[in-house]
Amino acid sequence: MTTPMPELLAAGFVPDDARALLLQNYLIHDYCLAADRTALLGKVADRISCMVGTSHAEMPAALINALPNLRQVSIYGAGHEKIDVAALHARNIVLTNTPFVMCDDVADLGMTLVLATVRRVVAADRFVRAGLCAGPGMPFSHSVRGKTLGIAGLGRIGLGIALRALMFGMKIAYHNRSERSDVDYPYYDSLLELAKASDVLLLAAPGGAATRHMVNAEIIAALGPQGTLINIGRGSLVDEAAMVSALLDGSLGAAGLDVFNDLAHPPEALFKLDNVVLSQHRGSATYESRGAMRDLFVANVNGFFAGTGPVTPVTLATP
Repeated sequence: MTTPMPELLAAGFVPDDARALLLQNYLIHDYCLAADRTALLGKVADRISCMVGTSHAEMPAALINALPNLRQVSIYGAGHEKIDVAALHARNIVLTNTPFVMCDDVADLGMTLVLATVRRVVAADRFVRAGLCAGPGMPFSHSVRGKTLGIAGLGRIGLGIALRALMFGMKIAYHNRSERSDVDYPYYDSLLELAKASDVLLLAAPGGAATRHMVNAEIIAALGPQGTLINIGRGSLVDEAAMVSALLDGSLGAAGLDVFNDLAHPPEALFKLDNVVLSQHRGSATYESRGAMRDLFVANVNGFFAGTGPVTPVTLATP
């Protein structure tokens, strides 16, 4: 008798290469694509012990609690702000993600956005492509050397960016939920005070309700017309309307953005601005990082079904 394949519920998109590996050993039910999600759950809910998706997949309490035998949720990505963690905690459901393996590439992109924005690299590229080199030159840009980079979120990625920025002669300051004991960079317990002290404010904080619109009109005003805002965290960290307005009227000097409130539809008002550098959530988008994320994601699923346990479980805070 053939042993039935273990079954997974995909709450959201699963990248093709990771999906191909999972399909070697598992049957995948695509909740995210189902025309009738209620009907799908009615057929498979009792057989689902592991749910998967990327960090962009919505996993509310209603979905979690509709799976009576759910024991693990495995995420391709680092963030888990779209998952009802309290619902997982209440049932002792394990959450896994793919942290750390993409940190260097994300830090590289963060520093790239600092340089590209402050030195106006994209504007210079447009200038040359427009055939304007024979006329008056572009206005000067600023140096990053000697400037203060304020980092909001000094985790692994933030620390990596700090090390890179130091190599370019920048000074580092930071804001965190709490002060770190392993660095001697100036710490600000207020994001507003960090913004006032910074030439460039870089956001590397997680998303979620606690950090939503942490950069509001007051923070943007504190950064000022000579300041630069870099966001490699989540679009929800910034009051996007306030930021766009400030960039348009000059009360914010420049911005380098890898994320937006709606990743599929960035604000069109930004498209014509030469003081803005735009990227499409590209921090981990290298073959190396995504390959490592794929392997870790699959290893977490395999560890669950093999009984050896997850490779990278997330410690769930007590609600």
